[in-house]
Amino acid sequence: MSRIYAEQWKDYELIDAGGNKKLERWGDIITIRPERNAYFGSKITHAEWKQRAHFEFIESSSTKGEWLALKEDLPTSWHINYHGLKLKLELTQFKHIGLFPEQSINWKFIDEHIAEGQKFLNLFAYTGAASIVARKKGADVFHCDSVKQIISWGKENMQLSGLEDIHWVLEDAVKFAQREVKRGKKYNGIIMDPPAFGIGAKKERWKIENKIEELLETVLELKSDTGFIIINTYSPKLKEFDMIKLLQQYQLTGGVDTLCMKTTTGKVLEYGLRTVIY
Repeated sequence: MSRIYAEQWKDYELIDAGGNKKLERWGDIITIRPERNAYFGSKITHAEWKQRAHFEFIESSSTKGEWLALKEDLPTSWHINYHGLKLKLELTQFKHIGLFPEQSINWKFIDEHIAEGQKFLNLFAYTGAASIVARKKGADVFHCDSVKQIISWGKENMQLSGLEDIHWVLEDAVKFAQREVKRGKKYNGIIMDPPAFGIGAKKERWKIENKIEELLETVLELKSDTGFIIINTYSPKLKEFDMIKLLQQYQLTGGVDTLCMKTTTGKVLEYGLRTVIY
């Protein structure tokens, strides 16, 4: 297994992990969240975590829950910075707060490989950190997500960062990409972060392990000759071997790594697979 490590930054710290939870600092706010990959023991006791943390997410099901405030008079929405960009965070009922910090390794890659005037596509784009990084470099950015509230959140992040003119596409990411192929569009950079489970445009259910080849074929048609593709996958049913096999099948140049981050206490937390194609 090949590992690649995302770095923390001033406004984000993965403090500790273990016992199926993780302790994180976002600016001045510290949270405790469930984390299935933290199956090992934590370095600091969970009792000490609670003394330090401001919020803890308590699961009511595998997909939802609520935030428990561990201190008084706390904001449920706040901002953090990432290398000159300003991003909004907010407590949600899905344990997420608007940012996947391990993706900072991809934001750095985009910053280094996209140039002014080039075209950039973000599929399954969430709140748009990757889109904003590309736009800051002067790229012509298309941001596609099927959830209206998430698109609005992305727009707010763009404005907070003092940017403008991202193309916001409220649409099923797969259908939009397929239409872009028919329109003959090409992109210098593409990133996609498909969910492990999805609902299609016609409400059909799909699983990433069954859809990944179709998605790959579509974005390959959209990639310019000198462009790049980043694919993030978080499903335990999609293994590193499966992605390597796909690269070999399509004779692609690139690589597959397990995306990780090291806690301040020295633990290693694995997130999912990161596939880069040139």
